[in-house]
Amino acid sequence: MFLAPAETRAIEARVAELEASCGVEVVTMVIGKADVYPETVWKAFALGAAVACLAATLVDLLRPDWVTATAVLGTAIAILAAGATCALLTVYVPAFARLFLRESRAALEVQQYAKTQFLEREVFATPGRTGILLLVSLLERRIVILPDKGLRARVSAAEWDAVIARMAGALREGMTGAALLDGLAGISELLVSKGFTCATGTANLFANTPIEDTGA
Repeated sequence: MFLAPAETRAIEARVAELEASCGVEVVTMVIGKADVYPETVWKAFALGAAVACLAATLVDLLRPDWVTATAVLGTAIAILAAGATCALLTVYVPAFARLFLRESRAALEVQQYAKTQFLEREVFATPGRTGILLLVSLLERRIVILPDKGLRARVSAAEWDAVIARMAGALREGMTGAALLDGLAGISELLVSKGFTCATGTANLFANTPIEDTGA
């Protein structure tokens, strides 16, 4: 859906390697968006209609002789059409929708979505509470790493943020697979530096294949 077959295989292999070397469970997930963001549609409609209305007003001021009953009707239709076109663009063109999406709102929704997925997929259900959810949301271009409590005491929030920063460049360039591989490499290096090693007999509780979903 979002990843090429070769990217999926590379991520599977990297997850398996990380889990084998560090004794953790990693779930990777890519979603289209974390929320429907209805406000972006209305903001885009309002902007399109306002710009079209301004253009029509300027034309009327410059050429008042053009103002007829037919022209007024055509202007009204043009204004509504411009607004509707902008509204549709927010649905089908993510880059356009991001223009109307507040950063704080996007951050909150992606974080909430990740927490819900962490619980619903029972990433906490590991013997040492060492599960990690690595989630990428494409519309918002945001990354969330949710570690279970067995990791929080040994790895700080700033260190997880550094891994996210490492992924951000590839994600901005639209290279989702590369971003995930960068994140997995960063997590591996971080956990090795903290002394995490694989426990004997550690079970692989979750599939290594990245989860791909449209999201909200």
